[in-house]
Amino acid sequence: MNKRVNLKIKDLEIFVTNILKKCGLDEEDAKTTCDVLLLADKRGIESHGIARLQKYVNGIKQGTIKITNKIKIIKETPVSLVIDGEGGMGQPIAYKTMKLCIEKAKKNLICFATIRNSNHYGIAGYYTLMALKEEMIGISLTNSAPLVVPTFAKDAVIGTNPISVGIPAEKEKAFLLDMATSTVPRGKLEVYARLGEPISHMWATDENGIETDDASKVLNNLIDRRGGGLSPLGGSSELTGGHKGYGLGALVDIFSGIFSSGEVGTDVYVKKGESSGVCHFLGVINPEAFTGIDDIKKNMDYYIKMLKNSKKASGQNRIYIAGEKEFESEKRNIDKLSVQDKVFSTLNLIGKEFNLKLKAI
Repeated sequence: MNKRVNLKIKDLEIFVTNILKKCGLDEEDAKTTCDVLLLADKRGIESHGIARLQKYVNGIKQGTIKITNKIKIIKETPVSLVIDGEGGMGQPIAYKTMKLCIEKAKKNLICFATIRNSNHYGIAGYYTLMALKEEMIGISLTNSAPLVVPTFAKDAVIGTNPISVGIPAEKEKAFLLDMATSTVPRGKLEVYARLGEPISHMWATDENGIETDDASKVLNNLIDRRGGGLSPLGGSSELTGGHKGYGLGALVDIFSGIFSSGEVGTDVYVKKGESSGVCHFLGVINPEAFTGIDDIKKNMDYYIKMLKNSKKASGQNRIYIAGEKEFESEKRNIDKLSVQDKVFSTLNLIGKEFNLKLKAI
């Protein structure tokens, strides 16, 4: 049974921030990391929310996530950056880099940054939202651990490698694409495994490259590198378009890892006890580079209405655009959050070590 526990957002902010500070992060980096995690849960993306706190705490203890409050600029031009995260926490690294990109784009219309030697940075959409708040276009890509099996292959070689693009609108909600290039992210399998529920056969393959509905088996195979893994967007078959998801995932690896001279594919998370080598690609485009913010927002409203007001399929009463459901979820979860009882128990288990406790409401 999927039991849920309600928690106050304010209590979670204090709890998660304090745990990260006790692990060694400074106030600013702890708050940034907490904000990224909570936004994921608020927007209904539980796979990337506070359920991941245990992995971050473990990473810091094991030394795979370094304690550093700075980013190292390897190369800089008026419109670009190459950043070395020095193995630090991914969220503060990406946040600080995106702030630099926004400032450069305000002055020079565009800025793109590629980041090497980072760690998991949470939901890709957090950083595109940063650009949207400044009425600019945001781009956010990241590679990840090798979890996805290429079309016609048996073993996982590339990551879930998400893509996020945010474009502002006027009266309509902004267009905010935030998607894995796999059929689902690993975190979704973890959710199903916790619940003991079967997954869609389209989502993953076993050690022989055959589609399976057993989430726990897939996750254990990935941990032990026995073969199999997540399917690319479109599934494991070329017939259903899996080769397109495979191509998109490889493209993210190229932009994130190749362009930064960082790690790609099976080189990410390759050595236990060492930094993951995760790489990101961030971009900001000032609308003034094109027809200007007013025209773009007006035209986006027109296009969004065209999409949403098109004729609906039988039995359907609404058409959504990318990010719309998540914006509505965030609005509902402004003061409190509902989490799985297993997540609640794990959080308090972490907190016990630091004399911190969460209370349900």
